[in-house]
Amino acid sequence: MSAGPIRVVLVDDHAVIRAGLAQLLASTDDISVVGQAGEGLQAVDVVREVRPDVVLMDLQMPGVDGVAATRRVRAEVPGVDVLVLTSFSDSERILDALDAGAVGYLLKDADPDDVLAGIRAVARGESPIHPRAARALLGARSGSSRPQLTAREVEVLRLVRDGLANKQIARRLDISERTVKAHLTSAFARIGVVDRTQAAVWAQRHDL
Repeated sequence: MSAGPIRVVLVDDHAVIRAGLAQLLASTDDISVVGQAGEGLQAVDVVREVRPDVVLMDLQMPGVDGVAATRRVRAEVPGVDVLVLTSFSDSERILDALDAGAVGYLLKDADPDDVLAGIRAVARGESPIHPRAARALLGARSGSSRPQLTAREVEVLRLVRDGLANKQIARRLDISERTVKAHLTSAFARIGVVDRTQAAVWAQRHDL
């Protein structure tokens, strides 16, 4: 991330929501809105042009939706983090967004301070998830005997089990440390753990 303010692109198909978010972010000293988009393809173009630190991404949009836009942003503009801000808290939508490369998931009924805190957390390399979204993921997990992990999540969990730190995992898999954190956030939510120790124990018990 740059040394100055956190540079943010706002993506939402409702102009009034973008305006409200822009006003909220303008009230801070450490966050700056550097671009806006009303749909997915436009979002990818704007992100490619301005290279922000964080994209605040809605999911339900006409044309290319937020999940597809997130996937394209992560593929085409490395180093840009996507934080989802949406109304949807169903587990399928959450997992789709995390699988696409989003590093955090907030809901639109969150307090304004929580949105600001989420942006700052992403800029620090963290992965904020709204409590209701986390509960939805845990609820989905309780209905399945074995959570469905992606191949990359399995790789990361195996290395956590083996005691490797994020930096070592990133080097081993030739990905960024932030990408490692994103995979861990998704994997933790899927298997229902909250830290690396629990994840390592889970991986050992399930013979990954």
